[in-house]
Amino acid sequence: MSYLHSIGQYFIMLQGVFGRMTKRSVLKELIFKEIDQLILGSLGIVAFLSFFIGGVVALQTALNLNNPLIPKSLIAFAARQSIILEFSPTFISIIMAGKVGSFITSSIGSMRVTEQIDALEVMGINSLNYLVLPKIIAMLTYPFVIAISMFLGIAGAYASAVLGGFVGSDVFITGLQEDFVGYQLFYAFFKTFLFAIILATIPAFHGYYMTGGSLEVGKASTTSFVWTSVVIIITNYIVTQLLLS
Repeated sequence: MSYLHSIGQYFIMLQGVFGRMTKRSVLKELIFKEIDQLILGSLGIVAFLSFFIGGVVALQTALNLNNPLIPKSLIAFAARQSIILEFSPTFISIIMAGKVGSFITSSIGSMRVTEQIDALEVMGINSLNYLVLPKIIAMLTYPFVIAISMFLGIAGAYASAVLGGFVGSDVFITGLQEDFVGYQLFYAFFKTFLFAIILATIPAFHGYYMTGGSLEVGKASTTSFVWTSVVIIITNYIVTQLLLS
């Protein structure tokens, strides 16, 4: 029953987010602040992980191609499919659940502990709109992060496969273009958009409704990471079943 209560409370929170709106000039400033903290602040770790994981995918594929009948272009093909379909949208989103999600939960949770949220309500400000809506709007730019991740992942695969001497540059490019289906990009960015909403709202929910002191802020951050990851994985399965089956 507690899970059902939490789910209901989550959707009530979403309704409250779009209730009484904050002044437009204030909201605009908050949105740019959140973009800087949540999106731009994550580009470094996303770029690092994407490049080297792309390289590892290509390296492992190359090392396991023992059959001379299998074309070397499969290295690029496998890297492209792995990066576009799963690694960049899903794996990076789980990493972001730890980085961005924990930040959102701890920042809102700290405001709850120090009664800043109560102060906003006393001043007649819709605290949900003021705190959560800028994060949701900022995370709508998240697909651009995933696009960068895809590019750097494939660049890492190219560097690993070509510079490592496993395949020629022309063969890699051929494999990269082989059997490419544009719909798969739509699938990847569609679920990325859903993940962005999840990354903004579930951590905000755990921070906004937490109770206790500073110790509970840390526990809420851990809980939000776990549940955000779980919901991302379940959403990934459902979207894959609906769009690719």
